[in-house]
Amino acid sequence: TFLNLGINQLTGSIPSGIGNLTNLTALGLHANQLTGSIPSEIGNLTNLGSLNLDSNQLTGSIPSGIGNLTNLGYLNLGNNELTGEIPPEIGNLTSLDFSLDLSRNELTGEIPPEIGNLTNLEYLNLRVNQLHGSIPDEIGNLTNLTVLRLFANAFTGDLPSGLWTLHNIEYLSIDGNQLQGEISPEIGELMNLQTLWLSENQFTGSIPPEMFSLPNLSRVYLYDNELTGEIPPEIGNLDSLTRMYLYDNMITGEIPSEIGNLTNLERLQLHTNQ
Repeated sequence: TFLNLGINQLTGSIPSGIGNLTNLTALGLHANQLTGSIPSEIGNLTNLGSLNLDSNQLTGSIPSGIGNLTNLGYLNLGNNELTGEIPPEIGNLTSLDFSLDLSRNELTGEIPPEIGNLTNLEYLNLRVNQLHGSIPDEIGNLTNLTVLRLFANAFTGDLPSGLWTLHNIEYLSIDGNQLQGEISPEIGELMNLQTLWLSENQFTGSIPPEMFSLPNLSRVYLYDNELTGEIPPEIGNLDSLTRMYLYDNMITGEIPSEIGNLTNLERLQLHTNQ
């Protein structure tokens, strides 16, 4: 049974009586003007395969009862005004495969390590929140991920080693945080990577030449870090490269002549280096 009231002009709050609709398999209330909190009774809808509350004005925390919805393949609570921490019960949603989107809220705290239970997940979007602490190494369990968006939070520490086991990742965005340490040579393991955003952090060390062995990498954004060393000549191997932004670092040396091999390059920004 489907109930889709999305893209209307609904106002008011989600009634607690929604929890009585226990045969629902899909609930869409997205793109309305709903306010108030997500009722805890939503945890009664254990047959739901899809829940979309995106683009409302919902407040309060994500109810822990959301962890009862173990048949969910798609969960989108993005673009609201939700606060509090991501409940660890999110790790119960092991059927999630298509998408988990909690982006553009006001969520705080750390990513719970239980997120590593979501091994079928292909799309994880936590961008534009107030999440902090280290990115948990358990993120490396999500080996089916193709898209990971953690942009614009307050994450600190080094990149977790588990990140380099995401061999299906195509789009990786961890920019706009306070991460530090070096970019591991193991980035060369991400053979399906197409777009890499690590800009606006505090990364140090040199650009690993292994990055330029990735056959599908077309867009690289490393600007506004503290990277040093020279641009590796291996950059010339990256036939697929269309955009590379390295400005606002401390990169030294000459521009390698091999850059002339990049026949698909559209934009290259190297200003404000040394």
